[in-house]
Amino acid sequence: MNWETIIGLEVHVELDTKTKIFCNCPTTFGSPPNRNTCPVCLGLPGTLPVLNEAVVEMAVKAGLALNCEIQRTNKMDRKNYFYPDLPKAYQISQYDLPICTGGYVEIASGEEVKRVRVHRIHIEEDAGKLLHDEEDPVSFIDYNRVGVPLIEIVSEADMRSPEEAVAYLKAVRSILQYAGVSDCRMEQGSLRCDGNISVRPYGQDHFNAKVELKNINSFKELQKALEKEEKRQLELYSFNEGEKVVQETRRWDAAKGRTISMRTKEDAHDYRYFPEPDLKPVYIEEELINKMERQLPELPDEKSRRFLKTYGLTPKEVEILVGEMALSQFYEEVVESGADPKASANWILGDFLRSMKEMELTAEEQPLKAEDLAKLIELIEKGTISGTAGREVFDEMMETGKPPEKIIQEKGLKQISGQDELQAIIEKVIAENPASVEDFKSGKKQAIGFLMGQVMKASKGQANPQVAKSMLEETLID
Repeated sequence: MNWETIIGLEVHVELDTKTKIFCNCPTTFGSPPNRNTCPVCLGLPGTLPVLNEAVVEMAVKAGLALNCEIQRTNKMDRKNYFYPDLPKAYQISQYDLPICTGGYVEIASGEEVKRVRVHRIHIEEDAGKLLHDEEDPVSFIDYNRVGVPLIEIVSEADMRSPEEAVAYLKAVRSILQYAGVSDCRMEQGSLRCDGNISVRPYGQDHFNAKVELKNINSFKELQKALEKEEKRQLELYSFNEGEKVVQETRRWDAAKGRTISMRTKEDAHDYRYFPEPDLKPVYIEEELINKMERQLPELPDEKSRRFLKTYGLTPKEVEILVGEMALSQFYEEVVESGADPKASANWILGDFLRSMKEMELTAEEQPLKAEDLAKLIELIEKGTISGTAGREVFDEMMETGKPPEKIIQEKGLKQISGQDELQAIIEKVIAENPASVEDFKSGKKQAIGFLMGQVMKASKGQANPQVAKSMLEETLID
């Protein structure tokens, strides 16, 4: 039997506000445990929430960027469940009247462009974080994240492979970064997702039981988790008589490479939703929507089209550059500093990304100045230094942040292109290697390679190879 995989994602995004959704506590990442807390976000008796207006504005902006309809009237609801990292024993979220509905995101699927529908976007508060120590019999709770504002972006079940799911998540992340509503730093948990996956025979109209994979915060692990769960479900349906997939929540164990059951999946009625009595309904005026629409910058699809038209890059080059907002900004700064667009792309997509990976840096953290990389490209193109020396200079620039001219001077890497200086080196090499000169003159053309090697050695690698080879051949022929 041929099977079809059905995938939908719930993407949780921390909004880039200075304070939490219902109180004035800061949202700073990396603070000491339980530092950024107050009676409101800890849910102490007698406290009341006050909705942060910036949260509504950013949610509207995210909805517009993802092609959603903005609901003029929406409200907050209580989602009730008990868990140690939720101090109130309920989460303030949105149920039947979310802030955005009906958007879409376009992704590449093979040779085609596929539209993945967005079912809804709602705003809610984040929960805390449990800290586990294998050597300690208890778990600890850090409440700093409680009350950090989130949007949850719920897709339709339109994806048909783990690869499409990863492409969708990458597209959502890129769009939200460009829109300026979140830094989407997955390693810090400001973007994470739950994957809903089921399989069914081709031609079947209804969905089979789905499994939710919780809190995945990297593209690589999302793909691995979905692939393993896809395989597990196919094996249950295909080989195990009488055993079927049950609706449940599972977690991804990256170390063991498998999904593990956590609990049976709750339905909406299990959460006993009801309107939040301490918060009034939210009414969004047309003026606010227009304001947020005017604030939207150039988004990834538009930037991709411009890069293809303006800089003459390949679609793959554009996809990588535009996929990371900070990377695309750095690229344009290099080009604006006078560097050739194609050469700039080659350096950034090659040595620059390699160096960032080795140094475990993001594009926001890297020390290189755009004008310095542009200058390095110019020095190589002018023949001031060789391409090989250029890579040595680049690595030093990444390590120290020094400008290229200073590194070239310190290391003595300036390329020798002057004819008088090169001629003296060539004549010395010819005088010291008569046998190779005779080999060349007797027709053994490979001898030129040996002699060029001696020229480079004598010049300590600083001879301009193109100029030196041309002069060497002319001298030998004469």
